[in-house]
Amino acid sequence: MSVFTLAQADREAALLPQLNDLTAHHRTASAEYARLLAALDAPPAASVADLPWLPVRLFKRHVLKSIPDEDVFKVLTSSGTTGDVSRIYLDKEAAGTQQKMLAATMREVLGPKRLPMLLVDTKALFTNRRSFSARGAGVLGMMNFGRDHTFVLDEEDRPDVQAVRDFLAKHGDQPFLIFGFTFMAWQYLYEVARAEGLDLSHGILIHSGGWKKLADRAVDNATFRRAFAETGLTRIHNFYGMVEQIGVVYLEGPDGDALYCPDHADVIIRDPETWREQPVGVPGVVEVLSTLPRSYPGHVLLTEDLGVVHGIDDGAWPGKRFAILGRLPRAEARGCSDTFQGVR
Repeated sequence: MSVFTLAQADREAALLPQLNDLTAHHRTASAEYARLLAALDAPPAASVADLPWLPVRLFKRHVLKSIPDEDVFKVLTSSGTTGDVSRIYLDKEAAGTQQKMLAATMREVLGPKRLPMLLVDTKALFTNRRSFSARGAGVLGMMNFGRDHTFVLDEEDRPDVQAVRDFLAKHGDQPFLIFGFTFMAWQYLYEVARAEGLDLSHGILIHSGGWKKLADRAVDNATFRRAFAETGLTRIHNFYGMVEQIGVVYLEGPDGDALYCPDHADVIIRDPETWREQPVGVPGVVEVLSTLPRSYPGHVLLTEDLGVVHGIDDGAWPGKRFAILGRLPRAEARGCSDTFQGVR
């Protein structure tokens, strides 16, 4: 069943009552959130654009959860580079829901079967099963969609070319899944595949984050896709997501030039001075909305990213067709692969 079905007007009509209910739920369940709402003096919203948002940075400085301590099943941390990280608290129900909705989103491009999987990372990520970094959580979450997992990097963060060759010898003539954060996919898969003459033509690459380092190398999305096409790899889907709204991914559609919202989520682009919603084509600060966060008040968040809506109900999938343009000036540099300290 598709999760990219709702036209924008239908999406907003469906989301508004659910998000208002979540605001009321978190107000009751989280004393800290209730104090924040009291300071905002926010009544129930008449539109999704009127919903009270929280800056994502609050999760770095406050414990914001709507479950008792004894129900905390897993704590996820963001990938900040300064040690100042968000902490997101999940109970078992929330952890199950986020994985279920992530699976429904990824089925759009992967199909229903688990595919042989190359991970452009190292298994050394998994040292603490209860508390994960955003990078570790991302890799672990995506591993559920694959089988016969092979890591591209060894435990010392060096490319394991023989392991990749063995994987391709076994699975390379059928569809297989590749997952990696964007910069790592470029440096540890594309550059290795080019140097070694590897054929990735049956692969499906899912990637996210790490564009800042590639921008420093003058590699944009179009360049990235053209370069991988030289290895035969053309089925490529970027996505945008964050640990503060775990389970939601804004996926690059089959046209390859825009991100789309699944039916349980939306984005709003706001003017950084007036905070009003920006019209189509005008960049601003990205706000993300999701009906999934119930164990913590993360359902309406103002990010530290810049974005722009390119169109509404005029793309490969319905709803907003948008792009992420980068980080806000002076925002902490953060990206799952940008924190990677492996061998260069």
